[in-house]
Amino acid sequence: MRAAGRERKMRFTGSPLTHGYTNRILTTDLGGRAAGISELEPRLRDYFLGGRALGLYLLHRRITSQTSPCDPGNPLIFSPGPLAGIPQFPGTSKCMAVSLSPLTGIPGVSNFGGHFGAYLKYAGFDALEITGKSATDAILVIDGFRKEISIEEAPLIDEVFALEMAIAERFIQAGRDRKDIVFLTTGIGAASTAYGCINSHYFDPTKHSDGTKGFFRTKQAGRTGLGTVMMGKNIRAVVVLAEFPRGGNPYGAADWEKVRQAGAKLGKVVREVDPQSLKMYRKGSAGLISFMNKQEYQSLPVNNYQLGSDPRADQITGKFYAEHLFDHRGMDGCFPGCNLRCTKGGWVTLTFGEHRGRRVWVDGPEYETAAGFGSNLGIWNAESIMEANWHCDNFGIDTITTAVLIAFVMECFQRGYLTKEDTDGLALTWGDQEAVFAFIHRLARRKTEFARTAGAGMLPLIDWIADRHVRRTGHADPRPELIKFAMQTKGLPFSLYRTHRSLSMQGSYAAASDIGAHHAAAWLIKADLMGAFPTLRDKARALVTYPRVRLGNDNLGLCKLPWVDVFNPDSEKVKDQDRFINPASQVLYAEFYNGMLGTDLTWEQIFAQTDRDINLQRVMNVMVYGAETGKNDWIPERAIGPLDDALYEAEGAYNDGELARLLGKSPDEIRAMPTGEKRELLMKRRKEELRKLIHAYYRERGWSPSGIPTPATLKQVGLWDFLTEEARTRIGALAG
Repeated sequence: MRAAGRERKMRFTGSPLTHGYTNRILTTDLGGRAAGISELEPRLRDYFLGGRALGLYLLHRRITSQTSPCDPGNPLIFSPGPLAGIPQFPGTSKCMAVSLSPLTGIPGVSNFGGHFGAYLKYAGFDALEITGKSATDAILVIDGFRKEISIEEAPLIDEVFALEMAIAERFIQAGRDRKDIVFLTTGIGAASTAYGCINSHYFDPTKHSDGTKGFFRTKQAGRTGLGTVMMGKNIRAVVVLAEFPRGGNPYGAADWEKVRQAGAKLGKVVREVDPQSLKMYRKGSAGLISFMNKQEYQSLPVNNYQLGSDPRADQITGKFYAEHLFDHRGMDGCFPGCNLRCTKGGWVTLTFGEHRGRRVWVDGPEYETAAGFGSNLGIWNAESIMEANWHCDNFGIDTITTAVLIAFVMECFQRGYLTKEDTDGLALTWGDQEAVFAFIHRLARRKTEFARTAGAGMLPLIDWIADRHVRRTGHADPRPELIKFAMQTKGLPFSLYRTHRSLSMQGSYAAASDIGAHHAAAWLIKADLMGAFPTLRDKARALVTYPRVRLGNDNLGLCKLPWVDVFNPDSEKVKDQDRFINPASQVLYAEFYNGMLGTDLTWEQIFAQTDRDINLQRVMNVMVYGAETGKNDWIPERAIGPLDDALYEAEGAYNDGELARLLGKSPDEIRAMPTGEKRELLMKRRKEELRKLIHAYYRERGWSPSGIPTPATLKQVGLWDFLTEEARTRIGALAG
């Protein structure tokens, strides 16, 4: 179907939900101003399920090994999953964004909350593919009321929250109720960096602003730079107009009563457990800071992951936000039906930039942003963290990448690799919040050579700093030293966990997370710190079993928090299973899944299906890395242990104890050794342990010793026939 004349409007027919699916995919060609609707073939639907898995398959079929992230042919895909948008069960808010990442060059995936994925289904589509590039800035509108798709001119607005107001006003003036308008945006920072984020806007009627009831709130698809892909296609917003389905079985469940009962059971667990444990309904995910900051764990990153705790962390914990900054009025769920209510936010007055003095609402900070702009930069001011959060959202850039990159720059200043001469007079030093705000603004508007280089990502920045340092000092190339504390894997900066005391999490960042150093696939650090995986084999198995669940939720359209952060007391009673995986709640997820899809599977069988897309993502990584695939499964030395003697001594008792265990020596023998010798031995043994874990993980996956899926494994999981001919040829040549 094509646009006629100047109207650029395309008509479509409705599609009822059946077992949570519309069984249709919408594809838009921006260059040709065209749209097409294709059937979601049952064979594809039943194999890839939805969400991340379906998005990766749609990406795989459209690209080759020669496709680059900036090519118009690189699609931007949004896919919610069959269980998304069903408010009778907690945490059904998730949608996945998928594309080749401009930050890493490999497939990038990011999940986000809000209402967008649900409304895309309500409008009639299981997935949206955006291909090509618009000649001018445009807005894609999917109108589920009129059954029309249109590509309209976008207003010339660089900042996200001004664009939000303009879009909302446009459709309100056209007669739409605010609750029926959901949309995605990005901002000027996405055009200036390789790590642009996508903001997901939805109307919250329960909050109040200046005497007006309700305002739009945001969640973000932040990781892997998919906002940059969106901006590169000249799409400034994607709008969906729709409403909740109605009727006795509105989502087409095979057994609607079973679905409702499963939701009621999990809702009861959340209602009874969360107020007595993590209190996410008050603290949000920022409550995790106090756990990671514990002396016995040392896992909260401080000053670019150099240290793992700080007594000043009390000033930025979830408890502090809950008592001083978060606005607790309203429900604070990012989708109806979720009683975890962890979408916290509050009001701050801006202190920097052209909006200085303005009082703004900030959604967040989540744990990652609170730690990233807080402890990891040596900033212990909660309002400053929220302000940094707002500036990043307003410009459309990822908070995690931005904060970790700034921490790297601060350490470069600390160690003399950078000076104010290199950075146009801006000295980024620990705790300097004013410099952080200034850098964010320079970054978003590409104001200096330094900002433009930093906008390209961590790896180009390392090269730039090294070249400047050599020219300025005449010293040897510092790249080998810089790479040790540049906290990235595969080009993606770390999420905010210091991993010195969690070998499992080191393995997660290195190998199990194929998008780069992010925790979505295998967030094992908390369970590992609590003793869940005592042996190397236990850790290797966890790197397989936990991603099945975590990424399986991404396939289904589910939020992980009601599962992972609300421990079901009945899990303590389950025998012969890992209690840390919360098996009693997993049973409820299986009841939900079976009730919707009409199947009769255990939770283990349901989530084992995730091996399909895990292998697919690995195949696509192989298409980029080739024989070097396994070499990219590594982390910086800073993530493994102390890089200098002072950092060893900062945790001397623990490090001595671990070294005594590893070497089979007495504590007295270890204490008698010089610090430098101890540190070198500790780092050597830790790196050996990590290499062993990575290779044990490969064996558990059925991959080659160089981390490449074998044809036999791909055939066993049923993926081989879904691969392109180019991929089958490449895998066959490399893995045999």
